[in-house]
Amino acid sequence: MGIDPNYRTNRPVVKQENGVKVYGPIDPPKILGIHGTIVGVDFDLCIADGSCITACPVDVFHWTDTPGHPASEKKADPVNEQACIFCMACVNVCPVAAIDVKPP
Repeated sequence: MGIDPNYRTNRPVVKQENGVKVYGPIDPPKILGIHGTIVGVDFDLCIADGSCITACPVDVFHWTDTPGHPASEKKADPVNEQACIFCMACVNVCPVAAIDVKPP
């Protein structure tokens, strides 16, 4: 299915974490929401294969620990989303379509 491309308007911002907005709902450790506005990562879909981290030429993503999450216990967090150059490499390599990129 993949990330909801309309999450920015369909979901409330419930907090900020690592400098990025988190869109709910959240109920840790099993429901973690979508992290990021320019570069959004659905933490509930992310399986932490690392392809986005490898593909990104400007280091948008960093690993963050998510102990107890059923899909993976770490996630690619878009902590440097402001650096995004909109090349879409991360979107194209994500095996579970957990990433959405939209210019501000």
